[in-house]
Amino acid sequence: MLTEVLKPKPGVLGGKIGDKINTLETFYYDNKIVRNFAWATIFWGLAGMLIGVIIAFQLARPEFNMGNQYTTFGRIRPLHTNAVIFAFVGNGIFMGVYYSLQRLLKARMYSDVLSKIHFWGWQLIIVAAVITLPLGFTSSKEYAELEWPIDIAITLIWVVFGWNMFGTIAKRRERHMYVGVWFYIATFLTVAVLHIVNSYAIPVDFLKSYSGYAGVQDALVQWWYGHNAVAFFLTTPYLGMMYYFLPKAANRPVYSYRLSIIHFWSLIFIYIWAGPHHLLYTALPDWAQSLGVVFSVMLIAPSWGGMINGLLTLRGAWDRVREEPVLKFMVVAVTAYGMATFEGPMLSLKNVNAIAHFTDWIVAHVHVGALGWNGFLTFGILYWLVPRIFQTNLYSKKLANAHFWLGTLGIIFYAVPMYWAGFTQGLMWKQFGEGGMLQYANFLETVLQIVPMYYLRGIGGILYLSGAFLMLYNIYKTAKAGSLVADEEAEAAPLMPATVGQHHDSHWHRIIERKPFRMAVWATVAILIGGLVEMVPTFLIDSNVPTIASVKPYTSLELQGRDLYIKEGCVNCHTQMIRPFRSETERYGEYSKAGEFVYDRPFLWGSKRTGPDLHRVGQKYPNSWHYNHMLDPTSMSPGSIMPAYPWLFEQDLDIEDTPAKIKAMQSMGVPYPEGYAEKANDDLMKQAKGISADLAKEGIEVKPEKEIVALIAYLQRLGTDIKVKEDQVR
Repeated sequence: MLTEVLKPKPGVLGGKIGDKINTLETFYYDNKIVRNFAWATIFWGLAGMLIGVIIAFQLARPEFNMGNQYTTFGRIRPLHTNAVIFAFVGNGIFMGVYYSLQRLLKARMYSDVLSKIHFWGWQLIIVAAVITLPLGFTSSKEYAELEWPIDIAITLIWVVFGWNMFGTIAKRRERHMYVGVWFYIATFLTVAVLHIVNSYAIPVDFLKSYSGYAGVQDALVQWWYGHNAVAFFLTTPYLGMMYYFLPKAANRPVYSYRLSIIHFWSLIFIYIWAGPHHLLYTALPDWAQSLGVVFSVMLIAPSWGGMINGLLTLRGAWDRVREEPVLKFMVVAVTAYGMATFEGPMLSLKNVNAIAHFTDWIVAHVHVGALGWNGFLTFGILYWLVPRIFQTNLYSKKLANAHFWLGTLGIIFYAVPMYWAGFTQGLMWKQFGEGGMLQYANFLETVLQIVPMYYLRGIGGILYLSGAFLMLYNIYKTAKAGSLVADEEAEAAPLMPATVGQHHDSHWHRIIERKPFRMAVWATVAILIGGLVEMVPTFLIDSNVPTIASVKPYTSLELQGRDLYIKEGCVNCHTQMIRPFRSETERYGEYSKAGEFVYDRPFLWGSKRTGPDLHRVGQKYPNSWHYNHMLDPTSMSPGSIMPAYPWLFEQDLDIEDTPAKIKAMQSMGVPYPEGYAEKANDDLMKQAKGISADLAKEGIEVKPEKEIVALIAYLQRLGTDIKVKEDQVR
């Protein structure tokens, strides 16, 4: 398994020749795996960004949905997020970790075989996402849309990665682990916990499952995962890489070792608490929301500590920043990290969140981090790393500088219009006229105002993507001009027992750095505390989620319709959560109650309102309105940017899995009558025929077995379970 070649050499550190303490060993770094992840990073980055440009224009021009079910915004938006997060950034993480970890530990990766399994396994997972998401196989949970077999594969490949990483740490030749390695350890441990907890689901068939949590509990777990996926997949590994590659590129030591210690431990402890700030003014218990706010505000300190540590590392090297494109990318990346980590806590303040939540302001915020922090740091690392493993110079600094300016303009053209759109949405939604009535009662009025901003966002995406294509050409020409050093020779002394020749350091943290198992244990404790404090009461104390007697499980037809709603990705544009603001209750109806969602697996509260909230849409319009709206949205809402869904009128509803779905729900405590699974399809057809007959009265002929009928049944159910009387809540 170990492919490392060792050659003992005479010592040069003093003492007798041949003494073990002075013996250097020759070994070889594995650059081939770094090269593979680098090419994968570039390929999937271009693919994910291209899909992002397409969906940007889909919101401006519905025609860009291309008229088929596999390319609608609802289906390919999660493909874009998964491609960028797990394919582009994921491969970028592994590229940076495999390069830096070997050199920081002075050891080849533990196993070439595990490295290859990790690489090809990760690419197969991405391919599985590319296939399943456009086909509509999705859990609908943001950043965790992949279905249960793929979740299992992710777990297995993540274990392979951890095995390889900790195996390398165990055989290191460097006693003290550098700060970058601390962040890599925290990333592995926390992502493992997040993924396993959030992926708990009950399978129905090979590519369909229901969340193991319901309603409020599902929302809390999902955003505990969702926020910390940003923290521990998009942030901590990139901070580890920042601490390695930025000093290397600047040829300067890290500004402050002590600041890095504070940065690491405070960040991993505080970050894990902040997830509930995604659920402010929702049905989540207020105490959990308040915890999310408090810890989000506290996050400014460690986040900016890391940014300052990165920027001050460049002290004395600012002249080189003007000349070196690598440093330009890295400086903007660290600055974007600082901007995003200031804005995140600001958006967590309830008075700001009341305006910003569900708007394009959040989209701008996310993309400042994704395009600036993750994208630019990845580009900088690629420009620095590839020439070194191919033993050549970068093909063209001019092209790299052109890429930098195209990317920077792309970020500006993307973010500024989205900020403008977000401010416009938030203020228009809340605006009342002189008579005390909503000034923009029709939601579509707010949509039409921001369509020009969607065009500008698309232009920004094109600029950013164009720069990435320039990078592809530049990197390709660089690699072609050199030759890969697949096994790079290095020398280091073996790691000796602590009692032999140990360099004593008085700093207390050195003790932890020398003990990777101890560091892993303490890091795990740090990240578990916040999650346990927030989730245990929500799951174990019934009063946190009060029940409502009139709320009943979905009928079999409504359940199938709900699954169609999930399949088409409607939750990407519509929320089902009316917040307790007069502006929302006037527009949508009574605010949402925690007890209304006890049978919702998964929850569908949404995170963005491109269209109006749907929680009280049930019985608001006749069946014919929904029929015509899905067939041609502009017929009911002139100027709508929603695509049509003609296949729902052509495809028969697949009801073979209805009994399995009912049984899965029953296994999780949903109170369907005993034996209901066997007669569920009879009940389904009875309700479907009723809807079909009602449509026939208005001259619309549709067979009851068509998918559109099930979707109408679900939409007509939404928000109809309660009557607004306080004595019904117990």
